[in-house]
Amino acid sequence: MKQRCCAVILAAVLLALEAQSALAQAEPNYDVRDITVGMPAAEIPDAGYVNLTCADDTARKLAAWSAWRECPSDKDSMHAIRFDFDPETSREGTIIAGHPVILTALLDEMGIVAGLKIETDPKARLYVRKKAFLLGGQVKSRYGAEGWVCTQRQPEAGEQPVGGIFISESCRKAVRGRTLVVERDLFRRPDQDSKNFVDQTRVKITREAK
Repeated sequence: MKQRCCAVILAAVLLALEAQSALAQAEPNYDVRDITVGMPAAEIPDAGYVNLTCADDTARKLAAWSAWRECPSDKDSMHAIRFDFDPETSREGTIIAGHPVILTALLDEMGIVAGLKIETDPKARLYVRKKAFLLGGQVKSRYGAEGWVCTQRQPEAGEQPVGGIFISESCRKAVRGRTLVVERDLFRRPDQDSKNFVDQTRVKITREAK
């Protein structure tokens, strides 16, 4: 009887360990390709990335990630760098989960990636852009469906649903030393006609405050 009891307990422990292992494997090791918040800029490979520019002055181009100091710091002492995927390694362009995006890395004064911003491209072709709100759900799924704290804004005066759907949502989750904020919108403003509407996803991943 004791042996059977021990076997049951051992099996339960093994199942718990397997579940933890599966969860750890499911959580992505990197946030954008081989870039993750918390890593030094010196470890980001130059290969695979192009069009490095200062976010506040896109005319100011950087030769490599090592030139991050050339971008002035903002009020939070962050150096914001825009970047694209190299067409040689991403033939469809700067796309995440099928969505054209604008990418920005935020580097602190020590050259550490303190944040990443992912925003759906408002200049994408309409048939792609009209699905931009879906990226928010894909990001949430990638980091695990559990643990998100979400708030949904109610429509303001004159705002209308699109296709019967109104979304103005902000979700937050802590993931291994990082804080994720996913915002997505799908609605029509009073000044927009039937062919125009707000449809976007904004993702910000930052180093968790200590």
